[in-house]
Amino acid sequence: MITTVILSMLCVHLLCFCVMFLLISTRLNGRKMGMEVFALGNFLLGLAYILQLLGGPANGGVMSIANHTMTLCAPVAYVLGAMRFFNRPTSVWRPLLTLAAVYTALQVAVQATLGIEARHALLAGSCALLFLLMTLAVLYARGTVAKDLRVEMIVFAVLIGGIGVLNAAKFVMIVQGGLAALDMNSGFQKVFYIYMSFLGTVLPPCAVWLVLRRLTDELRTMAAHDPLTHLLNRRGLTEGLDAHFRTRLAEPAYLLIVDIDHFKRINDTHGHKVGDLVLSHVAEVLKATARKGDLTCRLGGEEFLLIALNTDRTGAMQLAERVRAAIEHSAVPGIGLNQPIQCTVTVGVSDAFTSTHALDEYLQHADAALYRGKTAGRNRVECAYD
Repeated sequence: MITTVILSMLCVHLLCFCVMFLLISTRLNGRKMGMEVFALGNFLLGLAYILQLLGGPANGGVMSIANHTMTLCAPVAYVLGAMRFFNRPTSVWRPLLTLAAVYTALQVAVQATLGIEARHALLAGSCALLFLLMTLAVLYARGTVAKDLRVEMIVFAVLIGGIGVLNAAKFVMIVQGGLAALDMNSGFQKVFYIYMSFLGTVLPPCAVWLVLRRLTDELRTMAAHDPLTHLLNRRGLTEGLDAHFRTRLAEPAYLLIVDIDHFKRINDTHGHKVGDLVLSHVAEVLKATARKGDLTCRLGGEEFLLIALNTDRTGAMQLAERVRAAIEHSAVPGIGLNQPIQCTVTVGVSDAFTSTHALDEYLQHADAALYRGKTAGRNRVECAYD
């Protein structure tokens, strides 16, 4: 009786969270983050447990076969939803329908040849293997696509591994003791469904929290980056400099202003759309030329900043010359004009500075050097300390 109540409450939890996931997915403006697939997983698992309550755990009829098929398909749906959450687009209905058809046919064959006990053992063994693979996948994701969620991935691995262990134990008990292992009043079944109820109560809010965290991280990233070039904006640059100068062994930094020569002429001749392509191209060259750890920023209009960290005066000048030469010798792709556009830049280099508070002062120094470079003919590097 107690197990039946627990299982009934689990069904209610699963179906309620199914509705919640669907409502959340409708508010994400096309970026559903797998929430609609998580809703499908909850619906399949909730419906499977409803069929179990109606038909009994050891039934050999159509209702029990459908129950087992949905029980196996539900965690696969969660996997597909997780792939979408981590920006790995994947089909949902085709793999689930294929799995449902194959596993249903396999159940019928196993029950016809080996009996009902073998079909129940098949489900327990399949779930144990599936959850083992899911646990390994979560641990792998911790070091690849979910590096920013390392603690969360460990928690998920432990929880998923727990249900895998319980399914493995159920498999052994069915093999050794037959259908008696499925008695709803047994101690093992109580533990099994209490744990499932725990997962059904804890994991959905965790999934919602992960979505909220992903959204807030993206908003934070958007607030610190220029939307056209995806370089840092002034706010992101300041945060990066603060992080650099907070380190105990932080070395002085050098500021490079990179300004596109005759950019207004490009806009007037080819239009603002081409002008945006030129800005994006220069940004890509700037990122490719900068060294690891350097900060790249779009200051505004056609002006860019590159903060050279952990270098000396000679290194800063060499970096400025590499940037100038790389942009001069690269054509802007994707324009579709008869003659590709090639642009040049003038670079102004400041002296070394040692704090974020000095940024504006040394920005003026680099800007003065940039102005001298423009006056001297453009497409050149000028430094403020000459």
